[in-house]
Amino acid sequence: MIAILQFLGTNCERDMQYAYQTLLKQEVAIIWHKEKSLPSNTKLVVIPGGFSYGDYLRSGAIARFAPIMQDVIRYANQGGLVLGICNGFQILTESKLLPGVLKRNINLSFISKQQNLIIANTDNKFLSAYNKNQKITLPIAHADGNYFADSKTLESLEENHQILLTYEDNPNGSLKNIAGICNKEKNVFGLMPHPERAIEKLIGGDQGLIMLKSLCD
Repeated sequence: MIAILQFLGTNCERDMQYAYQTLLKQEVAIIWHKEKSLPSNTKLVVIPGGFSYGDYLRSGAIARFAPIMQDVIRYANQGGLVLGICNGFQILTESKLLPGVLKRNINLSFISKQQNLIIANTDNKFLSAYNKNQKITLPIAHADGNYFADSKTLESLEENHQILLTYEDNPNGSLKNIAGICNKEKNVFGLMPHPERAIEKLIGGDQGLIMLKSLCD
């Protein structure tokens, strides 16, 4: 079961459902934020993009307290796979499942475009289908994608191969060009680009589907 969370303001859950259910033939459930538990047969939790609670207060800060997140935290701490995309990445940092924070883009503008990326590490379930240093292109669409952490955290991320994805040309000011990171145990991955928007060649490419498929093989 692929469990896709839905908050007030989430807008990418149907795209993710289409990718996993229609293209990858997986059993999928959309989980409302007020639910208190994940399905017992969950093998992957996806926190999709959008603007949970309108991004009021701080992106992801309110969603972090939704009832379902307590079980997501439990699931992650027990080794379950969790993928957070864009607003999902922000929710993961607010929930302390990933280190650091996502700040306002350095130019203070919303960015929406195709973005060149570099696969930084492949010794993980999320990007194992790619080659290290491979260049891929995925869409980005965010106002708060500027990754920040203190120097000790950044050093730890590099030492433990937790920086999984970087920008080829940094669009938002993220330190170390970070576009996506994982936790030390490598079962929680947050990234700003949208793989679910790059799943069919008809609409510009399927490089994102490769990432999503690797999590259900």
